[in-house]
Order: sequence, then C-alpha cells, then structure tokens
Amino acid sequence: MKNIVIQFYIVAFFILSSVTMVAQTPGDTDGTADGLEGTDAPAAPIDDYLLPMALVAIFAGYKYSKNTAQKTV
Repeated sequence: MKNIVIQFYIVAFFILSSVTMVAQTPGDTDGTADGLEGTDAPAAPIDDYLLPMALVAIFAGYKYSKNTAQKTV
C-alpha cells in the first residue's frame, strides 16, 4: 500500500510540475475576431516531458524484465 502511495506522488509530481501545461496562452484580440482565418497558433511544447517519460520508460522496462526473469526461474 505504501508503494502505491509513493508511486502516486511521483506521477502526480511529474504531471503537475510543468509550468507550460497549457498549449496556448490567451492572446490579446485587440477587438478583432480572427476566427478560422487568423494566424496559426504556435506548436505546443513537448520538451518538458521528455526526461520524465524517458526515466519512467527505463524504470518500467527494468521492473518488467526483473519480474519476467523471476517468473521463468
């Protein structure tokens, strides 16, 4: 049970730690309604999540390989 709580806190930290979770900031419209004909929005940043995703993938792969190795013995 304690392990599940620790894992929950780690996942919550990685999800909530990024300041740029919002893909687009609300802009100033200056009274104009651009609609669909306006300029394109900038791309959403993914760089904030690359390191946490890589660490989680390495950890999950290690745990999976460790569990399968123990079951085959």
